[in-house]
Amino acid sequence: MTTADFLRARSPEAKAARETKILNAAARLATAKGVREVTMSAIADEVGMHKSAMLRYFETREDIFLRLAATAWHDWSDEANGRLKEIPPCPGTASKKWHGTAHAIASELAGSLVARPLFCDLLAHTPLNLERNVSTDTVRTFKQRAIAEVERTADTLCAIAPLTTDQARAVVTTATSMAGALWQMAAPGTQLRAFYESDPELAHSVVDVEPRLTDILTALLTGYAVGPSRPTEN
Repeated sequence: MTTADFLRARSPEAKAARETKILNAAARLATAKGVREVTMSAIADEVGMHKSAMLRYFETREDIFLRLAATAWHDWSDEANGRLKEIPPCPGTASKKWHGTAHAIASELAGSLVARPLFCDLLAHTPLNLERNVSTDTVRTFKQRAIAEVERTADTLCAIAPLTTDQARAVVTTATSMAGALWQMAAPGTQLRAFYESDPELAHSVVDVEPRLTDILTALLTGYAVGPSRPTEN
């Protein structure tokens, strides 16, 4: 597609189509190279636009990725909720079934996150920089969408597990925040990961995200069965 193709379009439909092309291009590049490595110029080249023309559709590079993150939250929540609803409800933390239920919840949440590499990458970059170079209105819109997905998934957890609303929210926010952090530590597909794997002295630095995240979430859920519940913040 050429720059002229973009300039000729004027309708709301054409504008939406351009935005979609830009978002898709950014997602492709970030999936291949990582969010950190993708510049505004690279996205513009991918879609055949001049960099300055991109500003008609997105404030900044961060705006593009924050939009992708909002969509990724919704898509992940759809999958996670579908997985969680397959787990038989557990009547209480004193039940013999609780440990198995806690592990099943942890496993499904971890698996649903690791299956979405771009989302895991975006989760780490969102608080670090994506929310820092956009308007407050853009941040508000993103936060509202992300919070809605946390609430939706927390409601599903409350339906299948003996958790308070605050505890369920904490499980979801812990799962997503740890997924972002562990993904950066794992550095999959990078020269850093290959370096870790090639040096026996650095073997402990190789992070396998899914089992590590499953263990963390299982411990959190098990802890709720034996410890006092305390309100948590979003």
